[in-house]
Amino acid sequence: MVKKIAIIIERADIALGGAERSMFEVADALSTLDLHVDLLAAKGRTDRRNTRVLCEDVPGKRVSLAVFGNALQHHLAQTPYDIVHSALPFDFADLYQPRGGTYAESVLRNAASYSNSFIRCWKRTTAFINLRRAELLRAERRLCRGSEGPVIAALSRYVIEQLRKHYATDPARIVLTLNGVNVDSHVDSDAARRIRSRFTAHFGDKGIEKPVLYLFAAHNFRLKGLGPLIRAMQLTCGTRTEQPVGLVVVGAGTSDTYQRLAKRLGVEKRMLFLEAVGHIHDTLAAVDVGILPTFYDPSSRFVLEVLAAGKPVITTRFNGATDHFVDGRHGKVVDSPNNVSALADAIRHFASAANIQKASLAITEDDLRSRVSIRRVAQEILYLYQSISDTRERHNPGNPQTPPR
Repeated sequence: MVKKIAIIIERADIALGGAERSMFEVADALSTLDLHVDLLAAKGRTDRRNTRVLCEDVPGKRVSLAVFGNALQHHLAQTPYDIVHSALPFDFADLYQPRGGTYAESVLRNAASYSNSFIRCWKRTTAFINLRRAELLRAERRLCRGSEGPVIAALSRYVIEQLRKHYATDPARIVLTLNGVNVDSHVDSDAARRIRSRFTAHFGDKGIEKPVLYLFAAHNFRLKGLGPLIRAMQLTCGTRTEQPVGLVVVGAGTSDTYQRLAKRLGVEKRMLFLEAVGHIHDTLAAVDVGILPTFYDPSSRFVLEVLAAGKPVITTRFNGATDHFVDGRHGKVVDSPNNVSALADAIRHFASAANIQKASLAITEDDLRSRVSIRRVAQEILYLYQSISDTRERHNPGNPQTPPR
């Protein structure tokens, strides 16, 4: 029976982004299933029990895959685990789970997010001048090609498509394990009301009374499509809608460029720029619709958190989180962030209390909260661990610790 798990991550710091936070949440959820889970990181600072930082003495914020791999091999030789689950492309793991999707796809979609065609071409051409990125891509390509190697857990169908397109990965090695989030976070109702009042007062001061509030939350504003969203706001505000719309932008990214764009396009009164908020769930409770017209997201946590809050969402087909909801029933899926007209149509659709209520009711009726729950993820991963262990036992009945490769 599977009891002791090692989960490999690059950095033990949830402030770095969604992938890091997700792995900590997965580890915590697995721990509630009577598993002992150790997080093995190259770098980071944490006071969490069962987190091991293995390259703390190596200079720099990051270390090469080779250096971290050697440190991991040394640790694993001394500390046996039933399953080694890695977010990095190490072929000695039992399970590879690329939390950021494939490195090949991330480079292409990052380049696509630049509006200047020369910069797009430059980014694609020079992407792998970065030695670390090139090292990761080579390791991932080796790991994913062929019929042998770790089981690959894909966060979404979009990631499965990437594996097929870039590496021709054997489908028999891939298991779809949809992403999830912690749905048990407490919402402070009083705080949510105060936030709502603040937002409506902000727009009211600019002559926008009782707006439908859309929330965009991200750190990388370019990659997540804030530029096209502002252009879509211009189209939306240039036509009649059932209710006026207001866009709240939350995140640690630099917003000066986007504030200037909003002013140039004449929609600055319809927008409110904030820094990162301490409790996104209170903010979600204060708005009406979540919106993320992303150029690339293997499976956005923000979209899942919006659905968990019972609110409709607008995103693009380049977001694996679309696996969790039905286009036209729970939200809207736009074919491309650059399709500004379609994005504006989606915004107009939810500039209606009746349409918001209909989508929110469908989210509740279809119990999307359970579908996006990290508890569901943990149960599926535990089942996958046991399947890997059972396969290993069949191949190596005398030595179940040795993987069949």
